[in-house]
Amino acid sequence: MAEIDLRTAGTPALAYLGDCVFELRVRQALVEAGFSSSKHLNSAALSFVRAPAQAKAAKIILPLLTEEEEAFFRRGRNMGHTNVPKSATVSEYRMATGLEVLMAYLHVSGKNGRIDELFRLGFAEELEALSPNE
Repeated sequence: MAEIDLRTAGTPALAYLGDCVFELRVRQALVEAGFSSSKHLNSAALSFVRAPAQAKAAKIILPLLTEEEEAFFRRGRNMGHTNVPKSATVSEYRMATGLEVLMAYLHVSGKNGRIDELFRLGFAEELEALSPNE
């Protein structure tokens, strides 16, 4: 498989990849918490994957980022957005895209431990509230 050059990769492509990385981390957290039915898994995932939740997490972790991590976050946040979902403000959607690009950067750089660390910090409240109720 060819390597991804983070300097030249398109920001939309990094956001696309980062969305997948983020979704995988959410799914892992839900399975670890004991969720097993698709109905409950999908319902619980919404508290993590919606732009307002991602924007909230981004605000929490932003002060903890290295200069390089912050540069990739800004790259995603500053990307032009034409299709903002009704469930989010433009600001929330921009922050969420910044988080996705950050996740892509960390993944491509092989920094999976850092992904887990930032995910746990940004979503501590949501992770604490997880209850399978099955």
